[in-house]
Amino acid sequence: KVYEEASKTDWQRYEKEVAAYKAQLTPAQAAALSEEKSKRVARRRSLKMKKELTVLGKPKKPRSAFNIFVAEKFKTSEGISATAKMKHLYDTWQKLSSSQKQPYMQLSEDDKIRYKNEMKLWEAKMVQLGREDLVRSKKKKPEKKTAETAKKAEPVKASSHEKKVKLKLKKSEE
Repeated sequence: KVYEEASKTDWQRYEKEVAAYKAQLTPAQAAALSEEKSKRVARRRSLKMKKELTVLGKPKKPRSAFNIFVAEKFKTSEGISATAKMKHLYDTWQKLSSSQKQPYMQLSEDDKIRYKNEMKLWEAKMVQLGREDLVRSKKKKPEKKTAETAKKAEPVKASSHEKKVKLKLKKSEE
């Protein structure tokens, strides 16, 4: 009970200090503080989502030809530090001819196919589990503009530009 009461008084002191701190902030500082907080929350949410996807067994993305090359040659490459090794491998990769890169390109293409197949299976599994929110949406390709739709779009762009100019004027007046 003693500790609970000490905790309550400490919490009240903390709330007073926070209120005093927030009262002395300028509006710009308060906005920066809230933006920073929203970034932290978004980062936390992103990390939580990534962890959840790992637990659900989402397939790893396909490796590039360069990644495969580095994985194969990293242990045997020259250099004391990892950065020195990577620089050496990058230079080596740049000097390779296209015929020398071809095996790595083929492995990369095979990995893309593997990823595509595993993603189809994983997405089907997620739909069965009722997690449609994790399934990638099929993005529609933008329609090609015809002469008629291009004419309709022009006045909209002009009016949105005018709105931006008016907003800038209002902000400068304030």
